[in-house]
This record gives sequence, structure tokens and C-alpha cells, in this order.
Amino acid sequence: MLAVPDNVSGPIFVRRQDAIIHVGDAGQAQYSGSRFKILQSNALALGNISITWNPVAGAPIVHEIKVYRDGQPIDVLKDASFEVLRREQQLEAATLDGMLTAVLRVPDLRVGDELEMDLTTFVSDPTLLHHESGVLVLAPIPAPGHYRLGLNWDQGHQPNIKMAADMERVAERKDRAIEFRFDNPPPLSPPTDAPARYQWQRIVQYSDFADWASVSRHFAPLYARAAMLAPGSALFKEVERIATAYATPMDRAAAALKLVQQDVRYVYVGLNGGNLQPANADQTWTRRYGDCKAKTALLLALLKQLGVDAEAVLVNSTGNDDGLEQRLPIPQLFDHVLVRARIDGVSYWMDGTLPPVARASIAPVIPISRVLPLSIAGSPLERLVWQPLAAPDEIHLYDADARAGFDKPAHVVSTTILRGVEGLQQQMQLSALTSAQLLAAFRQNAIGDTFQTIDDVQWRYDEKAGASVLKISGMGPVSWEDDDNGVKSLALPGGGFSPPERRVRGADQDPDIPYYQKSEFGCYVTTIRLPSATQAKQWTSKPSFLQHFFGRTYYRAWELREGSIRMIRSSRVEQPEIDAATARRDNARVSGFDNSMGWITYDPAERNGSVGKGEHVPAADEVDWVSAATHCLPPARRDAAAGGAKAAN
Repeated sequence: MLAVPDNVSGPIFVRRQDAIIHVGDAGQAQYSGSRFKILQSNALALGNISITWNPVAGAPIVHEIKVYRDGQPIDVLKDASFEVLRREQQLEAATLDGMLTAVLRVPDLRVGDELEMDLTTFVSDPTLLHHESGVLVLAPIPAPGHYRLGLNWDQGHQPNIKMAADMERVAERKDRAIEFRFDNPPPLSPPTDAPARYQWQRIVQYSDFADWASVSRHFAPLYARAAMLAPGSALFKEVERIATAYATPMDRAAAALKLVQQDVRYVYVGLNGGNLQPANADQTWTRRYGDCKAKTALLLALLKQLGVDAEAVLVNSTGNDDGLEQRLPIPQLFDHVLVRARIDGVSYWMDGTLPPVARASIAPVIPISRVLPLSIAGSPLERLVWQPLAAPDEIHLYDADARAGFDKPAHVVSTTILRGVEGLQQQMQLSALTSAQLLAAFRQNAIGDTFQTIDDVQWRYDEKAGASVLKISGMGPVSWEDDDNGVKSLALPGGGFSPPERRVRGADQDPDIPYYQKSEFGCYVTTIRLPSATQAKQWTSKPSFLQHFFGRTYYRAWELREGSIRMIRSSRVEQPEIDAATARRDNARVSGFDNSMGWITYDPAERNGSVGKGEHVPAADEVDWVSAATHCLPPARRDAAAGGAKAAN
């Protein structure tokens, strides 16, 4: 235990903080001990003690809670006690976990006191059958003080251990134990813009699973049993109905998926050790609710009866699956399960927890890169092949009819097309509104720079394209800039790019680690129908461009045709990771990046105006941008993207 230094700063000083995990026949026992010196009033909240546990694993043991004041101990438990609550902390998120919570408010806690608490909680999941795994973590920026992390085990229960280099340097190995001690650990800053696999610092992994295939073998029977239908199951009638109504395996699989999504509401159920155990299909169908595991088992049961080959696949839905192949096999690194079906030689992903507009797709809707298929034989961890997005995940269409003149308001149509998770989120929000409510909501909240009045709001979800389409029509100003010679200029909405940020890291970080960027593809399509009194030769625009920086393509094209100027501006990530050498090269090129805004200019004296470089640019209302989004790409990339979009549909 460290003495409190004279020059200490911050709200607390950690005289000691211990986190020790013991692995044995009964599962895991987790000891937590601490003694904090309270230095500021905002740290008094530490006296609001809350302990949460799963009653299946056993009640926690509170060894002691004391307050030290002027060197004298005060036994808190002598005059205060815990109140045990049974409440669902995330009920609003459709979560039933069965956890118990004990709360205690330390009375008369003051600045200058030291609060000491020691307790042990237990972890035991019957679905793991005495397999134990997990992580020990020290925060990257802890409060000053003394920290001890440890792992120990009974004879015959030694797990495999893997640790980050910073933990390896301080590891103290003992007989059936390993410990890590830190005095005033310095803050750590993960490498800037690095892939997630480089973010693992001060972490110790442990697992007694031999490999990922053994995890696959362990969980596969759980889903196989949960997907077995009882004789006389009501689901046989659903199978017969689907088989009669649909002829092809693809249509039958789609109908089964929609049934699971639409007729079984999502509720996370973690009761009675069910954190990893899927409920059986008949039970889920009877109660008409279930979590991702239950919905997956139900969908597997339906597909099996329909003759569709399918498997459960564990995934990490948070986007933190990069580098899983470098980790020990720890089941808790996955938080979601999907179905992957094989139909006519093609693999399709199905997620029963998504809204019923989400169809089976070639690529998962959520961004994942590593998956673990569950099979009786045991499947290895799979790395999905990354591809740039074939269609934009976000398209903005802006069409302004300014034919009445420079000084007149224009009829404006603004359309937004969203795909992926964002599109589904919008579908869930807007599908709950009537047409009148939708119009009233946008009239109340969207009047401003773009619209002075809103005449109509239309929304739909295109299931085939997996896109939410929102269209707003009304009257709005066109902000022409005027000089004294009658020259008019306008910066088109969505016409320019800010220069990309240089990829740099601090001197204390490894300069050779690659850089990461999220997969994105955004597109703006802008059409201005020019004042009727003007002529094409009087108009000019900023230049078109095609630029490549840091694994991303920046594209802008123009065309003046049929009395309107059309512009497309897009940006697509072509490489999620770039090496340090490429980053340094592009850092030196950033000064040459064309960040010009999308200006168009009318000059009544101009006789040789020029707009674009001969590109063909469809107007905002000329094509169906939901299905013809490849126009957002440079011509050389359109064929490949069209093939990818066709396969996805």
C-alpha cells in the first residue's frame, strides 16, 4: 500500500487496488480490494457502492468496508447494510438478465477520508462446462497509486495465458499464479488512427480452450439442440405454409427470416445461466420473444425443415474484431450470433434481430471482419474478405429549379438515401409515423437555410436495395453572390472537400504501425436548373477532379446540359488500412489536394464558358439513384461496382 504523497493531484489517490481472479472447480472467484484517499468533493460519489451479480453463480462476499479518518478505522457495516434489489437495469433496451444488485451509501463520508472495501464475486456459466476464460485489464490512464492484478488457479486448472508486451515486462510468476504490480503507472495512449488490434495494451488474456475450433465445437451442440423441433410442434405448420407459398430455396429462406424478424420481438434474455445458452425454437415461438441466440436457433430450425443448409456464426457487433486471430480463444469476445445459409452455391447472411425489411444479404449488414462458424467438427476463425462498398452508404440529392430568375426562390427537392445500419435506424424511426405526422415533423424542424416552406415529405424503404429513401419538397432560397458587374456565383451544396488530415503520431508512438479508416462511401448529386434568361456559354464551374489520398478516392464531375448544371461529388474508402510509408508519401502531397468548393459562375459578358471536362452526369431526377448509384464512382470503377451491387441484391 502506497503512502499518499505531498504533491498528489486529482480527485483520489489509490493507496491500493487489487483485482485477483481465481480459477477452480467451482468456476471463477473474482476478488476486488481497494483503498482510496478522497481528495476532492467530486470523489465522494465513491461512497455510493453498488454490487451486481448473477444469482446462479452465488452471492458475493463482502469482506469489509471501512472508512479511515485521522488514521482511525470506522467499520461501515456496523451501522449500515446493503439493500438487495431485483431490477432490470436495461429494461428499456429489451434486456432481461436476472441480475441482482446490492446498494449501500456510506454515511458521513468526507473529503480527506480513506475508503476501503474488499469483496469477492463469483462467475459460473453452466453452458461453459468448467471452461474458464477472460481478461485482466489495467486502464490506460489510471489515477495515481498502487495497482495489483493477478490470476491464480487450482491444480489441473491452469489456463493458457497471453499478455501484452507491457504486462510481460512486469509479470511475477509463481506456483499456480501470476501477478502484476504497478506503482503510479504512466498514462498510455494507443497509437493514433491505428487498427483495433494495436489498441490492446495492459491486457492479460487467459483461456483453457485449446483453439477457436474447440470453441466452435463446444457451442455447436447448443444450437443443434435448440433448433430441434418437438413432435407436433406448431412450427411445422409454419414450415408447411412457407413451403406451399414459395417454390425456390431463396424465397423460402427469405420468408423464414421475415417470420423470425416480424413475429418474434427482440428481448435479450440472460436468465438462469442463459447468457450463452440459446432458448429452444419451440419455446421462443410460444412466447414470441427472444434474443439473438433464440432467434438464430428458431431460424435454423425453420431453414432445416425447408431443406436450406445453414449454420450459426458468432460475431462481434461492435467493430472490435480486428486481430481476433491474435487473441486466445475467449468466447466473450463475441457478442452476437447470425445465421449463414448456403443457397444455390452462394452464402447469405441473415440476422433475425433486425427489422423485417432487412433481407438476406451477401455481406453482413453490421460491419464485421472475423467470424466463428459453429460446427460439430469445429470450425476455425474466419476472416471475411474486405471489399470497398459497391454502393454509397449515404447519398444526398439536391435539385433546385431556379429557372424563374436569380432573385426568385427556387423549387427545391432534397432526397437522402441511407443504407446499412443507418438506413435501418431511419426505417425504425420513420416507419412509426403517419404521412401527416412525417410532414408536420419536418415542417417544424427542417425549415431553415434550405427550405422556406415544405410542401411534401415522402419516405419509403427499398427492401431490395436495403435503402431508406427520404424526399422533401418545397420552396427555398438560392444564395447567389453578386458583384457590381452582374456576375453571379453560387457554391453548390455538397460540392467541395476539406483536405484530408495528415497521418501523424507522437514521438512516443511507433511510427511504422499502419493507419486505419472506417469503410465509407458518400455521394452528393446536385442539380441547378439555371435561370431561363441565361445562356450556356455564360456559365463556368470549378474543375472536375479525381484524387487519391490515404487509401481514399475523391471524385467530382460536372456537366451542363438541357439548361441545368449537374454535379457529382463522392468519396470512397478503397483501403481500410494503409502502411506508414504510404501515409508519409501522402502527407507530403496534401498541399496539392483540390479542396475548392463547388462554385458555378454566371458572367453575362462571357462567351467561352466551360463546365466540366465532357463527363456525363445524370441530373438528380434523371435516374433512380437507389439502383443506379454506380454513377457516384469514377467511370473506370463503375463496372466492378455494378457487379458487386448486382451480387448483393
